Amino acid sequence: MSVTKDTIFALSSGALPAGVAVVRISGPEAFPALSRLTTAALPEPRKAALRRILSHDGHMIDEALVLTFPAPHSFTGENVVELHLHGSRAVVNAVSAELGGMEGLRAAEAGEFSRRAFENGRLDLVEAEGLSELISAETEMQRRLAVEQSFGGQSRLYQIWAGRLTHARAMIEAELDFADEDDVPGSVGEQVTGEIAAVAADLEAHLKSAKGGEIIRDGFKVAIVGAPNAGKSSLLNYLANRDVAIVTDVAGTTRDVLHIDLDMDGYLVRLFDTAGIRHSTDAIEQEGIRRARQMIEKADLVLQLEEIGTAADVDKLPNALRVGTKSDIHPASPSYDLCLSTVTGDGIDTLREKIISRIRSAWSGSIAPTRERQLTLLRDTSISLQAALNISELELRAEHLRRAAVSLGRITGHVDVEQLLDVIFSQFCIGK
Repeated sequence: MSVTKDTIFALSSGALPAGVAVVRISGPEAFPALSRLTTAALPEPRKAALRRILSHDGHMIDEALVLTFPAPHSFTGENVVELHLHGSRAVVNAVSAELGGMEGLRAAEAGEFSRRAFENGRLDLVEAEGLSELISAETEMQRRLAVEQSFGGQSRLYQIWAGRLTHARAMIEAELDFADEDDVPGSVGEQVTGEIAAVAADLEAHLKSAKGGEIIRDGFKVAIVGAPNAGKSSLLNYLANRDVAIVTDVAGTTRDVLHIDLDMDGYLVRLFDTAGIRHSTDAIEQEGIRRARQMIEKADLVLQLEEIGTAADVDKLPNALRVGTKSDIHPASPSYDLCLSTVTGDGIDTLREKIISRIRSAWSGSIAPTRERQLTLLRDTSISLQAALNISELELRAEHLRRAAVSLGRITGHVDVEQLLDVIFSQFCIGK
């Protein structure tokens, strides 16, 4: 349980003004604070009640719905009160001032409600990180990925792996320490090798999904490149449905990397319009070209634009779709991956389909790690598992399995060193 005794409060809903503002109070003084604000009986747990919110001198501040959540059945695991106020700045400021003037109450620090939820066992670290991702999600796929984290899907996967490793280690420890017992099978070390290898394979596949998770979380980066006047800025403007970039007949108009974010079928796609790549003596344009080449290296997909029929011998860039432009004035050519026109819109739907197909090939919808902290600990787990597989001494194999389990436990914040003994005694009936 949390050792923090302060009762905290904060606005937990969106920016003001709004239709409704939710102020959350958590801690031992939450219920007494509500009683002082309303001078009325507390409502039944988890049932909304209409109450007048009063200042300390008896003046009415607002009329609001109030709810109580007794510990431990609340978000933080503490006594929690929610005030559903009218969403004006004046109302929220007045209520905050009243709460701040009560003994034992203070304004919450950033993330403190979630921190208390973790400390009181209501969330693990992965779920807390997922909750942050869920709140900031802007696209449908970001929401889906965050839901797997914030509501325990990812944590359950790690707990299953940890349980399998604990069982394997328990069997090894049993053979080492209780080899004379009739109910402990012999050659346990050989039997668990397959189980360790299976977990290691699952973990490696999970690590490979990290790139897909990164794409969903941070966006699929698409660089639009090509010679000057190939139609790069026109394509950016067409996809954005607004004038983002300046479009003229003058070559070299784009000097820097322009960027927009799009939602394509629930996926975040980040488009980058770059300077036309050509030989130039202009220092500013040279810098733009340098940045364009950097963007090509960073992009998940490159759209290599060429006006149809003007650059037939240009080599295709790595990780690129070769796109023929201005198909409204030139006949389409099979030498391109697709041809399009930003005047008529021909080929744009095909381009969208190809971009979405690339994203889906990177992320199949499976659970994926998204934080560097998670990836580091997963890699540590993988190293320990490989070490366990590559060694024959049972004592050392058990130690590598212990390290793997500790790394997994650190991802969620749960490291149970006593679990091993529970497995040994429950499954092998040792000490009967």
